[in-house]
Amino acid sequence: MATLSEKMAAVEARLVRKDALPEFRSGDTVRVHYKIVEGDKERVQVFAGVVIRIHRAGTKSTFTVRKISHQVGVERVFPIHSPRLVKLEVTARGKVRQSRLYYLRGLTGKAARIRERERVVVPESEPVEDAGDSSATAEE
Repeated sequence: MATLSEKMAAVEARLVRKDALPEFRSGDTVRVHYKIVEGDKERVQVFAGVVIRIHRAGTKSTFTVRKISHQVGVERVFPIHSPRLVKLEVTARGKVRQSRLYYLRGLTGKAARIRERERVVVPESEPVEDAGDSSATAEE
């Protein structure tokens, strides 16, 4: 006989997101593609803003995104494991020292900017030509 916690673990295992989202942290600017149902129609709506909070709680994990729309702050909470969350794009990596950025609610304009983290640039290696391919170019 399975205990209640074992049954809950089995149910939560089915609800976990199969495809992994990109790594993101508080302070990152993201574009969230979320499926919206209006009547019998479905469409994908994009919500772009700054991640101000990440709540990690297994299948109940959420993240909060804040944006300014027509001089009004708009915050939206997205469940990480929701099947309606189509895609998440990280457009900029923010450099912040706190995990909860609630202080952004009181800031407007340039004061609400977040400095970008330094990017590590990996030099691309040049393609190496194979010695066996040189005979094909000599015939032309």
